[in-house]
Amino acid sequence: MADWLFNLPVLGMGIVILGAIYLFTAAIYLLVTKLAVGERLKAFKAITPGILPPLSVVFALLVAFLASQVWNDADRASASVNREASALRAVVLLASQFPGETETHLRGLIHDYIQDAANQEWPDMARHHVTLTIAPPKLAEALRLALSLTPKGEGQVIGQREMVAAFQNALDARRQRIVLSESSINWVKWTVLLIQAGLTLLTIAMVHCDNRLANRIVLGIFATGVGVAVWLIAANTRPFAGQISVRPTLLLQVMPEAGPDGAGP
Repeated sequence: MADWLFNLPVLGMGIVILGAIYLFTAAIYLLVTKLAVGERLKAFKAITPGILPPLSVVFALLVAFLASQVWNDADRASASVNREASALRAVVLLASQFPGETETHLRGLIHDYIQDAANQEWPDMARHHVTLTIAPPKLAEALRLALSLTPKGEGQVIGQREMVAAFQNALDARRQRIVLSESSINWVKWTVLLIQAGLTLLTIAMVHCDNRLANRIVLGIFATGVGVAVWLIAANTRPFAGQISVRPTLLLQVMPEAGPDGAGP
């Protein structure tokens, strides 16, 4: 599906999807109604209604399969952001073991990294424009600073070790969220789902071709079910795009306050 559709508000996305499904269903109804005359009418009526349950079950299984994928990706994306925020919060707390200029510099780098992630990486992840080729400069600089420290006393030794581990955890969590930002339902899966829905609608139209009112009612009910299922999957298919995507809220909550020069206090 097109990128513009996934970036629509949820309500707008639903209107577009349902509208397209209804138009497609109407086209099927009109085509079958026009063809259902003479020998073709007898042929259509010879189709047993018993074929509809298997078709519907296959469609339901496809919906369940795709819904499971998108919800699993969304849960993993949320967990990676939570882990990244927790690791950066740990760095901010551990930085107090190195008071003065070192703490100020570390807090400032964390502040700038989170600000860049929220303002630049998140929109780029929504467009699938972020890669793992380049490490985040502010976080990499902060890690180098932590590794270059000369601890004094047991407290600083432990603090440095834990700080480096927290930085590594944050980098790993960032890598995971960037990988997950590339996840989506590919065109093959969408095609199979929509073909299965189209076959079921076509079969319904042929089975009920001799009763136009009943045909319209049944087609309308099933088309609504198809539209709602597609809407549900499309609204969740990209973890970092769309109205109900994973936001950088937790990262912003742990961001240290910036001083007048951009460094943390």
